[in-house]
Amino acid sequence: MKYALLDRGDQLSRELADQFHKLAEARGLVRDDKAPRIVVSIGGDGTLLQAFHRYRDQVGKVGFVGVHTGHLGFYADWKVGELTELVDLMATTEPTTVSYPLLKVEIVTDGGTSAYLALNEFTLKSVEGTLVAQLNINDEPFEMFRGDGIVVSTPSGSTGYNKSVNGAIIHPYLEAMQIAEIASINNRVYRTLGSSFILPKHHHCDIVTDPEELLSVGIDHLVLQFREVRSIICSVAEDKVHFARYRPFPFWNRVRDAFIGYDENGDSGRARKRPR
Repeated sequence: MKYALLDRGDQLSRELADQFHKLAEARGLVRDDKAPRIVVSIGGDGTLLQAFHRYRDQVGKVGFVGVHTGHLGFYADWKVGELTELVDLMATTEPTTVSYPLLKVEIVTDGGTSAYLALNEFTLKSVEGTLVAQLNINDEPFEMFRGDGIVVSTPSGSTGYNKSVNGAIIHPYLEAMQIAEIASINNRVYRTLGSSFILPKHHHCDIVTDPEELLSVGIDHLVLQFREVRSIICSVAEDKVHFARYRPFPFWNRVRDAFIGYDENGDSGRARKRPR
């Protein structure tokens, strides 16, 4: 089994990375940073996002495994004290592959077209003030947006920025993308839907802005700036991201643990009885 590892860079993550390499060598796992089969991230969801973008050109060939050093993450299944168990399973067990949709973002400028993949979301804002953008769905005019920005999320990324602007949480087995508004302005001139909406695979959304406007584009943790943008085309990517699962961890359990809370007796935070 060939693996690669990316850590967050803090002292604890570096120590865990060193420990992982020693355990892996003892179990016959081979470190291969160029062509791994499994990519292990140690840190948190942000570290796994970095690992995804480092290996995005091999996204169809590798499986990702996350070890979290803080709070439980949506992409990180394993805890600090479970490295030995993880390495043992990697050395002896064929993992279950869980595949999630990705977002494809094509930015068309006067200089050409740049294509990106996002695991969580794409965000669009104006550097110089209020964003004004025409949204077209499947080449048909839909709405004229005016406000702070637009976020387009994957199902797995729907628990992030999308949720903070009142978007819905979508199970990652659904091949879709969600478009949500960031502080939209609604008046007689500009009228938007006022809620997030979900597009299935094979649909696309074109965002058209003033070519003179300087735009801030977020692709997960990456922040880029563009001018002379003619259109931005968002769609569900043909490629998917693959996670190597060595034990079950259902998506809705992750949502419950992250946002509702759960105790050892199986009671959610709201369902717990007050002590007498």
